[in-house]
Amino acid sequence: MPDTDNKEVPLPDLESGGAMQTVEDAGQLTPSEGGEVVRGAQDLEAVFDVPVQVSAVLGRARMEVGELLRLGPGAVLELDRKVGEAIDIYVNNRLVARGEVVLVEEKLGVTMTEIIKADQN
Repeated sequence: MPDTDNKEVPLPDLESGGAMQTVEDAGQLTPSEGGEVVRGAQDLEAVFDVPVQVSAVLGRARMEVGELLRLGPGAVLELDRKVGEAIDIYVNNRLVARGEVVLVEEKLGVTMTEIIKADQN
């Protein structure tokens, strides 16, 4: 039996709008012009239901416990960000994007303005 566990499988480049496969094509992988196998979002279907924790961080503040205990209703907590500065978006405690706070039907949301690419070391 051949050892197939050590093969590297290239992931699709979802940012560049790479070739997408239809359900009919899912079983047929064809090489691209560069000789790599083209894969689409359909190949990632197995992880679509995996839960992740998403956090949008407006800013941070550092203080002593005594200062924290003295805070009361109406207290203003100064954060380390300026007005209009992008907020950080984390997925499972890993920085993945930056964005802006938006208001949608009386609820706060985040619009992603920049995707942070992980270093490939």
